[in-house]
Amino acid sequence: MLALRIARVFDGRAVVEGAGVVFVDGGRIVGVEPSWFGIPTGVEVLDRPSGTLLPGLVDAHVHLVGDGAPGALERPGALSQDDLFSTIERSLRIQLAAGVTTVRDLGDVAWSVVDWRARRPRPDLPTVVASGPPLTSRAGYRRHMDGGASGSDELCAAVRERAERGADVVKIMAGGGMPSTPGSAVDQGRFTAEELALVVRRAHAVGLPVTAHAHALVSIRDAIAAGVDGIEHCTFLASDSVHVPEEAIAALAAQGIVVCPTLGHAPGAGPAPQLKERMYEAGPDHDALRRRVVRAHLAGVTIVSGTDGGIGPDTPHGGLPRAVMDLVSGGMAAADALASATSVAARACGLGDRKGRVRTGYDADLVVVDGDPFTDMAALARLDVTVLGGQVLSSRS
Repeated sequence: MLALRIARVFDGRAVVEGAGVVFVDGGRIVGVEPSWFGIPTGVEVLDRPSGTLLPGLVDAHVHLVGDGAPGALERPGALSQDDLFSTIERSLRIQLAAGVTTVRDLGDVAWSVVDWRARRPRPDLPTVVASGPPLTSRAGYRRHMDGGASGSDELCAAVRERAERGADVVKIMAGGGMPSTPGSAVDQGRFTAEELALVVRRAHAVGLPVTAHAHALVSIRDAIAAGVDGIEHCTFLASDSVHVPEEAIAALAAQGIVVCPTLGHAPGAGPAPQLKERMYEAGPDHDALRRRVVRAHLAGVTIVSGTDGGIGPDTPHGGLPRAVMDLVSGGMAAADALASATSVAARACGLGDRKGRVRTGYDADLVVVDGDPFTDMAALARLDVTVLGGQVLSSRS
């Protein structure tokens, strides 16, 4: 048994009043007790009198086959399986070093992440929720990742394949992206609302949620109409502006659609250069993007933190603490921002019954940071202790 004695406990939703000792045994949390609670003789104790204990962080949008170099998602198709598996493991180690104990991979190449998870289980690396290749149109964005489909028969077959291969979620590219694939503009849709709705119906029938990549306003509207479970990016780009209709925000909130705005760019960086250019042409900058996300949150939209980690130098792996800080700098309350990367993200990943909370019976995926993120959110980047499945993987002596 292990006891962590700390200054404060954030349980995934709020600070637990008076809590100061958390017990771990057999890979699970077995007690959350007051600071004065007596620790039995023989129990290993980690004392962190100024630390804050939180659930292990959940990055709800990563690409583990990406190494964060320029063109990171264009190269994997030419790599061997061993090279791909090595990249996946290296990406996960970087995530773990940032306090991330669970990731949701939303686009691999040729099923590499799904296959790695099945063939090389690694209890010393973060838990992986995986989509397999993103489902895209034949001429669409990220079509080189082997997820192209056209017409209702192929779309249904693609959903069926994801269920059979053990994917946890269907990722569909509802619109274009940045940098643009030739023939696929970022502000245009790639599937009709009817096609998106067909994918949602078929996925839900086999127990899979659907999340849609959508920068474009038209794609966001189609995804909402189709009844998707989540939207990635949700930038609201129109042909010559960024336009956020109130009815779209209201629909996102009313339908419980989870939005992952993929914040947390590397220091000094912002959105991809082409996207930044489009956003500047439309008026708002990155600060306005953060504020817009927080306004949606205040209107009732469920926000989760994810980084798009691995796709390029602006979005390396391990940036989730920055994504949470972005939400706070945009005006979100610290507890809500931390929840977006713990309990809320775990629920969006289908793991809300065992991860993302500091609660008896939950998996002992925990981090201790040096300081109080409620007065200084930069403390989230000062990782002190990491516990994964009950095992202490790193700690300051």
